[in-house]
Amino acid sequence: GARQGEKDRFNPWTAVPELKTVFAYMKSRWSEIGVRANSIGAYFSMLAFADKKIEKALFVSPIVDMERLIADMMRWAGVTEQELQEKGQIATDFGQTLSSDYLCWAREHPLRVWSHPTVILYAERDNLTTMKTIKNFADAHAASLTICDQGEHWFHTPDQLAVLRNWEE
Repeated sequence: GARQGEKDRFNPWTAVPELKTVFAYMKSRWSEIGVRANSIGAYFSMLAFADKKIEKALFVSPIVDMERLIADMMRWAGVTEQELQEKGQIATDFGQTLSSDYLCWAREHPLRVWSHPTVILYAERDNLTTMKTIKNFADAHAASLTICDQGEHWFHTPDQLAVLRNWEE
């Protein structure tokens, strides 16, 4: 996901057109297409495939409100919107680089339309998407929501991975 060694960054204005190209390739070969994505991959997929025919989407810890996430990260880093606009980019001490361009893009491209059958696995202790945000998204888009007790955004412990495997089945 980090696109190491590539000049293009891992951002929606690069990833969404790439996913649309992948979709066109798949559509020329298969009549039914499903999506399985995690975190920001779910966000990119929803932006890319909102107007496509998707049979089913399986999302693990999806980012469903990028503007909110960026605002939260700005708050965590003690960065104001004015500072971000002035500097363009600000590296944080938690490993993310805040970007004024990314914030503007997220505001201009909110996830409004997603009408595909969707199943979500959400972690109770997800530090990137709040329980309220994911429930609002699930309600607004008629998505099935499963909550992993004591889970974290990145499913990585043996117990969390067991929940993930069971959910996928």
